[in-house]
Amino acid sequence: MIPVARLKVTLSDVAPQVLRRFDVPLKIKLNRLHDVIQAAMGWTDSHLYEFRAGGVGWGVPDPEYDYDDPLPASKTSLLDVLEDVGTKTIHYVYDFGDNWHHVVKVEKIDDAIPGAAYPRLVRAIGACPPEDVGGVPGYAEFLDAMTDPKHEEHDRMLEWYGGQFDPDEAEIGRILDNFERLAKKWAPKPRKPKAVPKPV
Repeated sequence: MIPVARLKVTLSDVAPQVLRRFDVPLKIKLNRLHDVIQAAMGWTDSHLYEFRAGGVGWGVPDPEYDYDDPLPASKTSLLDVLEDVGTKTIHYVYDFGDNWHHVVKVEKIDDAIPGAAYPRLVRAIGACPPEDVGGVPGYAEFLDAMTDPKHEEHDRMLEWYGGQFDPDEAEIGRILDNFERLAKKWAPKPRKPKAVPKPV
């Protein structure tokens, strides 16, 4: 059986709480785990990211800068991090400007469910903040303006966001669609049967 890890991902310092719980293969590469977190949270993958644990960082190395470059996320698996660093908590930072900090906890490791597709959503709480809202303080100001029609920034924020925003709406249907798309994209391709030579 293929081992899978149940991860709890919490977005730090925001209220109301934003939490996602899902299962992924234990040997998933970190660049794919990044894709899963993006899909689960609702981010648009338009900024850089980095995983951090035990003083080590993994992300997308920049060929123009060779100092403090993260190790390549595409060459390291979740299992590698757990074994090499000896921790069950990993930090994931997305968008170094807004600096969204996620705490990723491995809650348990189990066998995959026969026939189930991964990633597999278990629970989702709260809406993902909008991209480029200005990090934690900007998001707090955004929520103040959006929830108070008399707020001086209400109309501007409504126009900027493009409509109403519900901080409690996790958009589970969208997450399930995104997970299904990733599962199909990563599914092993069926092997073509070898051609049997015809008898002469």
